[in-house]
Amino acid sequence: MDEIAHFNRLVAELSLEERARLLEKLSSQSTLSDTVLYEEPQNEEDFDLESRYKKLPWYYKIWYKFLSFFNSRSPLKLFEDHMMIRIYREMEGIAPGLYNYQKDMLLSKFQDELVKLRDGSRFFYTALDESLNRDKGGLMVFLGSLEMPDIHTLIQSDTDPAALAGHYRDLSELELRQKALKALDDALMGITEKQRNTMYHNARLLYCFKQLSSFLFDRVINSFIFDTSLQGNVCPAASVREQLLTLNNILATLKTPPPMTLLESLFIFVLMENSGEPGFDIQLEMRKLLAQAEVSLQAIREFNMEIPLTKLLRCMSRNMSLVPQSIGGGEDWYAVYRERWKNTVEEQFLVFTKTRRQNDLQNSFRYFFMGNHLKMLENMGSETNPSGIHVRGNFSLSFLQTFYSVVFMTEINKFIRPILIDGEFYKKENRTEFTESYNTLIKLEDIILHYDRDISPAGEYGRRYAQAKNDMSSLPIKRRKIQIVVEEAAGDAEKIIKEARDAMGRMINVLGGILKKSPDEKYDSLANLQALSGRGTAFVDGIIKSISQFRKALQLMDEIDAMEAGR
Repeated sequence: MDEIAHFNRLVAELSLEERARLLEKLSSQSTLSDTVLYEEPQNEEDFDLESRYKKLPWYYKIWYKFLSFFNSRSPLKLFEDHMMIRIYREMEGIAPGLYNYQKDMLLSKFQDELVKLRDGSRFFYTALDESLNRDKGGLMVFLGSLEMPDIHTLIQSDTDPAALAGHYRDLSELELRQKALKALDDALMGITEKQRNTMYHNARLLYCFKQLSSFLFDRVINSFIFDTSLQGNVCPAASVREQLLTLNNILATLKTPPPMTLLESLFIFVLMENSGEPGFDIQLEMRKLLAQAEVSLQAIREFNMEIPLTKLLRCMSRNMSLVPQSIGGGEDWYAVYRERWKNTVEEQFLVFTKTRRQNDLQNSFRYFFMGNHLKMLENMGSETNPSGIHVRGNFSLSFLQTFYSVVFMTEINKFIRPILIDGEFYKKENRTEFTESYNTLIKLEDIILHYDRDISPAGEYGRRYAQAKNDMSSLPIKRRKIQIVVEEAAGDAEKIIKEARDAMGRMINVLGGILKKSPDEKYDSLANLQALSGRGTAFVDGIIKSISQFRKALQLMDEIDAMEAGR
């Protein structure tokens, strides 16, 4: 989810107009060739051996029957052998030194060309790993914004939670979300046949590039060994025939270079990690990637021009009718596109609901804190402090910090401190529970400030968090290190919150027992309650109000938990 959030932040900075301008600039400045990657070879249609044999002149048939009499092989088989030799000679004339027909061996020239193709396709392996493999849905949505801008705009406007809430003021949040999902499906119904075909073509290209760049080149290349008789590296053709059949199918399907819209979408993902660095120039970085893409695409073209792979495989398989089969892929683009948009709508409503609850809570806070604003932790991660550690519980700690200074110390403490100093409890365990709870609450601010220092850049968690983010190891290891720091910080926050909640709950019980004056219950009154109260009712009224304030604080903390959990 971190990558998706990062992607959403990056693409949010690029409006549809900016994406279109970037695409226009890249198209005008690019030297990317539109030459096809794979050209259908001449005279390599499906070869029907029996039909071709039947069409031979009668004297050829007599000749093959005569040879069959001495060779113990059928005339049809002899005809096929003759045609295979002819194909082999044609191939030798086009690209000599690839294959030894008599020994059924691939030669070193083929290995050399395969190495070039492997090295050339590596660029797309990296680009696809950072896009298609990481967030296929995000890639489809970004590509759709370029290929179907009208649909993209319609979905954005018709599923906006704030706009829907403003229009349908009487609907619940659940009903608004259902309206948005219905609007999403209605917008998707407007996709034209041309747009569908374009998106499918792009998705198919992506799949083909993925299949090519992840092809097990090394398995074939490492099958070559040096042969003294042939003075070069050779490989038994039978040992790699199946892999080369797969490669031929991929190359024959990957006929056209990717359009600029697809490359721009891919490169957004490649550049995602570096987008926030000082001096980052997206146009310059895009042009660099385009240059690398052209080198990679040219390597594919040159392999297809240098290696008549279908002819080679016919010779290797002794099969005149062998033709490449088009590979599938890309058919799921619509399902992936819709699912990603659906998830985006759901996420938008979670954020909308959370924001709405935050606003409601802020109003409750202002009333509870008598007009004072919530005092946020200085080093917690937030919109104003994006480099801070985003830990669940930070919001509750901010509430507790404000509660301590605004309510507890100025209001509650003046009524419960006399009980701590002079209160005469009938039951010793009540005194112990009251004292422990009071000590927990009176130390609360110091504990929260200590935690805030820990998550600061100079604190224990802050330093470890910065080190983990700057770690040069692989992305999964880096993520895990960050996660460990966040989980440990969250554990500390949760412990502080739990102790504070428990202390408030015990205070409510003890103070409630003092007011009830019921010696038969667990929580009893004070022996000197009348003396503490004096002649007026202010003290008892203060205890009553303190219980109410503790209960309200616990209620607001429950609402904070619900908001953070998205309930």
